[in-house]
Amino acid sequence: MNHEQMEILLVEDNARDLDLTLHALKRGNLANEVAVARDGEEALDFIFCRGAHTARQLDHPPKLILLDLKLPKVDGLEVLRELKSNVLTKSIPVVVLTSSREQEDLVNSYHLGVNAFIQKPVDFENFRETVKQIGLFWLVVNEPPPAAAFQKVEKRKH
Repeated sequence: MNHEQMEILLVEDNARDLDLTLHALKRGNLANEVAVARDGEEALDFIFCRGAHTARQLDHPPKLILLDLKLPKVDGLEVLRELKSNVLTKSIPVVVLTSSREQEDLVNSYHLGVNAFIQKPVDFENFRETVKQIGLFWLVVNEPPPAAAFQKVEKRKH
């Protein structure tokens, strides 16, 4: 597997959590390329190649999306809803990584098709280890759909 092509979209508005997550990913040598979106609108623009991200290609989606729920502009549940309801993006693994302790967020996330829901640990070492394990599973162990699958779907749309 070519780790040069690994790409994570980290959707996080909290500067501290953003820094901790990036640090944990780098320390775990899990991804060379991590894109950051600081709100839900920016995340959707990145994923669907709109706005400032029109140079991106839909047939090269992120390998993993780490999604916070409590986001400005467009909340994480709406981002998840749009991702999982679109044939082009529904197979992208989405892991909710949130400080929310609300049962309703957990239930709604799974109803919308989230792949995993993880409450952020308060302790830094636990947080680092959690992010490392998420990355190991989704980027190394899990077998994602081939990029060609996204190209076929895109061609059928036209």
